[in-house]
This record gives sequence, C-alpha cells and structure tokens, in this order.
Amino acid sequence: MGAAVLMVMAMTGCKGKESAYKKAYEKAQQNQTTQGGYVQTVVTNPQQQNTPVQVTPVTPTNTNTVTPVTTTDYSNVSVRTEAVKLVSGSGLRAFSVVVGSFGLQSNAQSLQSVLSQKGYAAQIVSAQVNGMTMYRVVASTHDTKEQAAQSRATLMGSYPDAWLLYQK
Repeated sequence: MGAAVLMVMAMTGCKGKESAYKKAYEKAQQNQTTQGGYVQTVVTNPQQQNTPVQVTPVTPTNTNTVTPVTTTDYSNVSVRTEAVKLVSGSGLRAFSVVVGSFGLQSNAQSLQSVLSQKGYAAQIVSAQVNGMTMYRVVASTHDTKEQAAQSRATLMGSYPDAWLLYQK
C-alpha cells in the first residue's frame, strides 16, 4: 500500500517538471526564431502546414551609443607658468604643450627624437623645480591658449599626462 502511494506521488511530481521543461523548450524555440535580426512567425497548427513563414525585419536599438562631444571652449584648461630656458629646438611661443618631464636630459632627448619621427617640432626646455633641474619635452608651441589646448587634446591619446606651459 505504501509503495502504491509513493508511485502515485512520483507520477504526479513529474507532471510539474515536465510542463516546466516544455515551457523552457518553447521559449528556446521562440528565441531561436528571433535570431539574426528577423522575427519569424512560425505556424504550428498542423492544418496550416503549407502556410509560408512570415519574416519581419527588426530595427536594432542600441542604447550604448556614444556621441562624441567636441569642445570648443578651452577657457577652463589649466596652464602652468614657469620660467624656462631653451635647451634644444627653435624657440617657444607663449603657450606650449609639454608631454614629458625628466630629471635626466638624455631621457628628454629620447622622447624628443620619438616625437620628431612622428612629425612634431619637439623641443627641450629646462626649468628649476625645488632646486632641481627638470627637462621638459615640448611637442608643440603656440601663440594662443586655445591653439595649445587643441593641440594638447590631440596629443592626449598618446600622452595622457600632457599639460600646458605658459613661459614667464
């Protein structure tokens, strides 16, 4: 008698799982028909077996689209003011873009060489900072802050620590 009760309980317990599996299978089938940018309406009625499948294009929606913003107001770009001496190069204008700062002049010359190979008129200036001589590598030099800030924005991809120098 106990075994019969257990058998009946086991049989009724499977029905719930079977229906859950069936629902999951139907959902997977539905997901499979919507792949590839099209929604397919599949007719499962056996009386309408010869009915063609209706295909409707889906317009993709991308919520992660990034719209680039072009900044034209450079008034809030910070500028360091230093008294510098030209070590190597043709001379500085009022505003310069510094892409490297080194305690050794040879390191500054290496970066200057790399920049020159990339087409920049790189220069080296020296500045006294806390009693030490620092060699600044200038990638470009300009008459206005706006021009220098635009150049800095271009260089930021390769030199994220680039900064603006105003010569005293």
